[in-house]
Amino acid sequence: MAAVPVVNFSNGKCMPVFGLGTWKSTKGEVAEAVKAAIDCGYRHIDCAWLYGNEAEVGQAIKAKIDEGTIKREDLFITTKLWNTFHRPDLVEGSMKGSLDLLRLSYVDLYLIHWPFGFKEDTGELMPRNADNTIALSDVDYLDTWKAMESLVEKGLTRSIGVSNFNSEQIQRILQMEGLKYAPVNNQVEINPYNTSDKLISFCREKGIVVTAYSPLGSADHPRFKSETNFRRVFDEPSLQQLAKKYGKSIAQVILRWGIQRNTVVIPKSVTPSRIQENFQVFDFQLTEEDMKVVSALNRNFRACGFEAIAHSKYYPFHIEF
Repeated sequence: MAAVPVVNFSNGKCMPVFGLGTWKSTKGEVAEAVKAAIDCGYRHIDCAWLYGNEAEVGQAIKAKIDEGTIKREDLFITTKLWNTFHRPDLVEGSMKGSLDLLRLSYVDLYLIHWPFGFKEDTGELMPRNADNTIALSDVDYLDTWKAMESLVEKGLTRSIGVSNFNSEQIQRILQMEGLKYAPVNNQVEINPYNTSDKLISFCREKGIVVTAYSPLGSADHPRFKSETNFRRVFDEPSLQQLAKKYGKSIAQVILRWGIQRNTVVIPKSVTPSRIQENFQVFDFQLTEEDMKVVSALNRNFRACGFEAIAHSKYYPFHIEF
C-alpha cells in the first residue's frame, strides 16, 4: 500500500496530507469508520474533545494496533483543546483527559480549537449567561499558548497549533515574548465556497501548514435547504463537468484541488465505501486551468462562523483573513 504524501512542519515533524475527520460522526458509527479508514490506508485521524467521540476513536485505534494492522508510530492523531479549558491551569488536565479517552500516551498535534474561551468550571460545553448568551472567559489565548508549550516539553504532544485563528491572532502568538514553540498548523474551514486564499498565503509565509476542515462544504447547513439559489457544491455544473472529465467523483475532484493547494484535507464520513472513495485522489492531477475552475466558485461563505460568539474580542472573523 503506497504511503500517503506528507507535509513538513517547521519543527521538523511531518503530517499526512489526507486524514479522516470525525466531527459529527456519531457514537456507534465512528469506531467502525476509523477502522475502515485505517484498513484502506488512512494514517491521519482528526479528533477533538468537543466531538464527544474520542473514546470510540481510541477503541478503534487500539483494536487496529492489537491486531497488528498498524503500530502507534504509523498514525498521526490530532485533537483539540475545548474553549472551556483555556485557563492555563486547566490545559494539561484537558489534554490528559483526551489522551485517556484515546488510549494514547501522546498525540501528534494538539490545537487550540478556537481563539476565544468560555466560562470555566461550569461542567457545560457551552455555558450560558442568564440571558442565554454563551458565557465567555476573560483568558487571553497567549496565556493558553504558554500552557500548550509545556505539553510539548512533557511529551504529551509532539506539536502544537491553532484552529480558526485569523492572521492577526497568529501574529500575536509569533510575537510573544519568550515564545518557545511556534504554531505549526492552523486548521480552518476551507472548500470551494470559502477558498481563504489570503489566509493560506499568510500561513505559508510564516511556515504554518494549513488544514482544511469541511473540505467538501457543509451540505447540512440550513442555507442549502432554505435558499433556492444557494446550491451545494455537489450541484455545481462546473464540478460535475470536471468529475466527468477525470472519471472521478465530485468529492475526489474537490479533495484533489485541496491537496494541490498544499492544504491538508480531512473529509468526514462514516460510510466505508465513501471513506475508500475519498481516499482515491493520488492517481490523478488537476490542470492549472481546472484548479482555477474550482477556485472560481468562491463566495466567502463560512458555514462554521460561530456567530453566537461574535461579541467576543477574540472572535476571528471580523477581519478579512
